[in-house]
Amino acid sequence: MKLVRLIRHGESAANAGAATQDHASIPLTEHGVDQARRVALSFANTPDLIVTSPFSRALATAQFTTSAFPSVPMATWPVQEFTYLEPARCVNTTVAQRRDWVHEYWNQANPSLVDGDGAESFLEFVSRAQTFLRRLAAHPSKDIVVFSHGQFINVVAWLIERQPTEIDSQAMTDWREYEIANHVENCGGYVLVYEQSDSGWRLMPRIGEGAVLRARLS
Repeated sequence: MKLVRLIRHGESAANAGAATQDHASIPLTEHGVDQARRVALSFANTPDLIVTSPFSRALATAQFTTSAFPSVPMATWPVQEFTYLEPARCVNTTVAQRRDWVHEYWNQANPSLVDGDGAESFLEFVSRAQTFLRRLAAHPSKDIVVFSHGQFINVVAWLIERQPTEIDSQAMTDWREYEIANHVENCGGYVLVYEQSDSGWRLMPRIGEGAVLRARLS
């Protein structure tokens, strides 16, 4: 059996309502740092592998856990957040200021749309998540911790739970509704279980900060 703890980063400046320069370098707030510190203290067992997104808020969250388990290898995988708005037009804006752009993007429900340079389509986003699940399944480690982002975590959960056969406009709308209904709090997440001889991935109930880390391999 393979167990994967999929954890969102701690509270970021953008989560707290601040304007940010770009999607990748958003820092943690003081509260986010404290959340990350508590995550590192919450493990009931030593993981085999720590994986992190390349975005700074996930790296900063993972840092406390890697310091707590210095002998555990760490890897950076492409499990970063969905960048669906063109980064250049989002410079020095807040979540509130981007709200109309967000509504416009999702109302189009065009999975192949690329908003501009540096953005990715919904199809590309889902493909990253599918590749991630295949990579996890093939990895020899049995107990893996992944520090990622809310939307990426929820697209992984959606793929496991809904098992869409086609990533079309309807699937895109379905995922957006799923993501809104299943908001992942900072330092919360999911536990994924993989049984090679069974039906593949199973999604455990979504749980909040700290509790996600107490899962053990049976």
